[in-house]
Amino acid sequence: MTKLAIIGGTGLTQLGDLKIIKREQLKTPYGSPSAEFITGELNQQEVIFLARHGNPHTIAPHKINYRANIWGLKQLGVEHIIAVAAVGGITAEMVPAHIAIPDQIIDYSYDRQHTFFEHEKDGLTHIDFTYPYNQKLRSRLITAAAQANIKISPLGTYGCTQGPRLETAAEIQRMERDGCDLVGMTGMPEAALAKELDMDYASISVIANWAAGKTEGEITMVEIEQHLHVGMANTAELLKAFIALS
Repeated sequence: MTKLAIIGGTGLTQLGDLKIIKREQLKTPYGSPSAEFITGELNQQEVIFLARHGNPHTIAPHKINYRANIWGLKQLGVEHIIAVAAVGGITAEMVPAHIAIPDQIIDYSYDRQHTFFEHEKDGLTHIDFTYPYNQKLRSRLITAAAQANIKISPLGTYGCTQGPRLETAAEIQRMERDGCDLVGMTGMPEAALAKELDMDYASISVIANWAAGKTEGEITMVEIEQHLHVGMANTAELLKAFIALS
């Protein structure tokens, strides 16, 4: 079986049903990853789990060492990555607690270490990023959701902002005009780095709240936590169904 990794974001710092086999601290040429790599069994299949923001959840989106995380997974022989992320909903379909499997991404982040090919000795490499998410993994997630009777959106454009602050209403209006359905803070450079190392990558985006200006009043952490509780429970079931298809 191709080795699978799950990267957990806000709301998923650990997998409750994961039978842990071992924990590994790795050093990489790019520094330390966010957390230890946990190898375990989920639905009788081996997976590697990494908490993107650390465990406990302490690393801000713009401070995550994305290169060390992806490089470490590659060192462990991972070929497929499912990245779970909490996001805001922009378009009408992306209601709180809903799940989307995005097919496109727009990067609004800045000043992040976003490539492994930054030195002359590495050679000049231009990856094809036309389709940032692997279609086979996306199709398998969509099939798994149908089998688990979990309603999802099978398409969506993820807009990646810098964080850690949430966006202004005007910024969200601009993103919607650009074609974004979702807004998050961790989708890039994670997806591009995986592509640079020839690792298949797909995302489960869990809508935690309406994006700024989409409802009256301010966004609260209480609201986010309530929606994440439901969305992450469905995500856990989706991951089990996804693994069962392998």
